[in-house]
Amino acid sequence: MIRKLAASIRQYKKQAVATPLFMVGEVAMETLIPLVMSWLVDRGIERGDMSQIILYGAILVLSATLSLFSGVMSGRMAAVSSAGFARNLRHDIYYRVQDFSFSNIDHFSTSSLITRLTTDVTNVQNSFQMILRMAVRAPLTLIFSIIMAMTINARISLVFVFTLPVLGLGIYTIMTRTHPIFRRVFKTYDKLNNVVQENLRGIRVVKSFVREDYETKKFNTISKSIYDDFTHAEKNLAFMSPLMMTCIFTCTLIISWLGAKAIVASGNNPDVGMTTGQLMSLITYVIQILSSLMMVSFVFLMITMSRASAQRIVEVLDETSDIMDVENPQTKVADGSIDFDHVFFSYASRSERDTLSDIDLHIPSGAVVGILGGTGSGKSSLVQLIPRLYDVTGGVVRVGGLDVRKYDLTALRDAVSMVLQKNELFSGTIKDNLRWGSENATDEEIIEACKLAQADPFIQEFPDKYDTWIEQGGTNVSGGQKQRLCIARALLKKPKILILDDSTSAVDTQTDARIRAGFRSYIPDTTKLIIAQRVASVKDADLIVVLDNGRIVDQGTHEELLERCAIYREVHDSQLKGGEDHE
Repeated sequence: MIRKLAASIRQYKKQAVATPLFMVGEVAMETLIPLVMSWLVDRGIERGDMSQIILYGAILVLSATLSLFSGVMSGRMAAVSSAGFARNLRHDIYYRVQDFSFSNIDHFSTSSLITRLTTDVTNVQNSFQMILRMAVRAPLTLIFSIIMAMTINARISLVFVFTLPVLGLGIYTIMTRTHPIFRRVFKTYDKLNNVVQENLRGIRVVKSFVREDYETKKFNTISKSIYDDFTHAEKNLAFMSPLMMTCIFTCTLIISWLGAKAIVASGNNPDVGMTTGQLMSLITYVIQILSSLMMVSFVFLMITMSRASAQRIVEVLDETSDIMDVENPQTKVADGSIDFDHVFFSYASRSERDTLSDIDLHIPSGAVVGILGGTGSGKSSLVQLIPRLYDVTGGVVRVGGLDVRKYDLTALRDAVSMVLQKNELFSGTIKDNLRWGSENATDEEIIEACKLAQADPFIQEFPDKYDTWIEQGGTNVSGGQKQRLCIARALLKKPKILILDDSTSAVDTQTDARIRAGFRSYIPDTTKLIIAQRVASVKDADLIVVLDNGRIVDQGTHEELLERCAIYREVHDSQLKGGEDHE
């Protein structure tokens, strides 16, 4: 896990190495200052020797300056390296997610991926910065201070040893109680993000059903759970400071008492007992020793907190896409012919029931194919196998006469355009969104595609026309307008295969008919697969496929299916009676 995370340091290795080096200089100066201070008191102030006062005073100023410089540089290097490490880590996670297949994304919820990219990365970043600084500072301060204290008076210095068991037991108890709480909090964060995301996506439904109070209550329940957990954790951590202060004050009192007796007994003669300056420096060193132990405990606590985050991040980095390019893949798609050769598919590898069963379907290049079926019949699953958004679990899908698994993924998906019922528009102008289909499309090509998709009339009504700003998710256009923009975007790609997954459901039948007529004139050689609920949308197709429970019930022309397919005839008659089968 550490090796995997360390790979994200990359160009910030120099700063990461420089941080502990500067920290060594800071600690060395900090442990030297109390000793120099004792010399100043004993050899300068006690004796009234101004030359010694000036000498040791200058050494103190120099030591403090070097300590300050080293501390500033260490802090600067730590900030740069930790921020850079976090940036690289977010980059690595994000790019890993881009390579995921749909099944990989299904393995992680969207809210969980967002938490890992934000909260978890921040936790690991803070831990990394603390390790670079405190994990070096605390042990060095502990070692240097013990050596200096033992040099001054080994017998009195042993006082701090008696407080170690109390301090260690207290820290261990606090950490063992706190760690499970933080592990639970990160999982709750996933739930909180999921609730927020779901609420914002469905805000129109929430308001139309007047369910704001219910959604607020659901949010408050999870938010309170996080509050309670953090409050509980902070209550445990709150004992750290008084425990530390108790140990420090106890040691200070005992050392002051023993040191004062030693000074009085020796008459301030260092050869016999202890001097005033040595007592001052000894107290400082004992405080440094106990403070460094406190810092060590905080380092362990931070590592404990970030360990769960690190594991969650590495889970994403270790996830391997289920769909990968083969060696020497084919980079050119010959044509838009599609063959489903006894295809089986299920979303879960151990699912008891296949989503698609024994699909045997052969579509010539340039054909118009309609796909009808009820909810859950497998229509969307069928077309998602063509650009390898998922891989078959049995059988073969061929495009252009070649198994789709032998194509370069980019080449295959460039040859296929999909327009979904719930397609996405991104923040930017209409032109920006349409150029997703063709990055270098001219204004004339964009306008032509929009005219064919019946989008140009409503675009011309906008004040800024094609430079109109689209909000994230296309929230400032209607459902029908969004679908037509997405169709125009797909047309600009000029694909060999065009898939419309119920993508004209929000437009009227006359507009739907004009869009289909535009397809025949603009992309006659493109294979067009139209998933629809309305018979009117597919009745002119060269082939209509009827799906039910993941199987092909029948296939043929409109007239043939009316004659022999009960399911198709039932759908047709119900829509005809409802007045939907007219243009």
